[in-house]
Amino acid sequence: MDYMFEKGWVIKPAGGVTGEAFLALHNNEKLFIKRNSSPFLAVLSAEGIVPKLVWTKRLENGDVITAQQWIKGRKLEPEDMNCDRVAKLLNKIHRSKPLLSMMRRLGKTPVFPETLLMHLEKNVDDALKNNPTFQKAHHYLKTNISRMKPIDWAVCHGDMNHNNWMLTDQDELYLIDWESAIIGDPAFDIGPLLYWYVPENEWNNWLKMYGLSLTDEVRIRLKWYAYYQTLLSIQFFKNIGRNEDSIYWLEYLEKIK
Repeated sequence: MDYMFEKGWVIKPAGGVTGEAFLALHNNEKLFIKRNSSPFLAVLSAEGIVPKLVWTKRLENGDVITAQQWIKGRKLEPEDMNCDRVAKLLNKIHRSKPLLSMMRRLGKTPVFPETLLMHLEKNVDDALKNNPTFQKAHHYLKTNISRMKPIDWAVCHGDMNHNNWMLTDQDELYLIDWESAIIGDPAFDIGPLLYWYVPENEWNNWLKMYGLSLTDEVRIRLKWYAYYQTLLSIQFFKNIGRNEDSIYWLEYLEKIK
């Protein structure tokens, strides 16, 4: 980002796991800068799902730098996830035709559960594969894969961590960090969100706000994706050396019923 330094901008790390996000300061102007953001950020911005996109620039090395409006606000807390605004924004995302159209123009195709399971098995290390808790969850994925029939394909965010939901001081709700997005079953997002954050006796109410009924088949899909995403999280945190987080999610697996 030398070109920004040359113009008098001050660049500071903005945190995050990847280290690819920055705060750019120049006089009274602030921008959120990110390297190699999701290629359909412009559509997300136009749909009001992420903060406004200001500009995009491709560097000589092939990296793409995006600048978004810097927002004042806070990340949602775990207890905030059980609210109508989260359910309704996720429903808007899953029903968005422009998002789905853009993903398809980028060459993306629906990701089937069989593909996800093969990806998981390929990327999990032997230590985790030999863990009894992992094996129990993996058994559920294998034995129920034939029942994983999506109602409809949608653009799924892929990481329902509460830290990816931002509420601005102007009371605007955004869902950020779209690098894991896929075309998939909406349960890919809903399952982890419910299992991680919403008490089970309140699922019916949350799903009613979203616009879905909790049938037996839907429950199986929700559990399948909650297992899948949790297993991925365990391996991810192991890979980056955050062992406490890895252990936390491994212990959480034992609580899924």
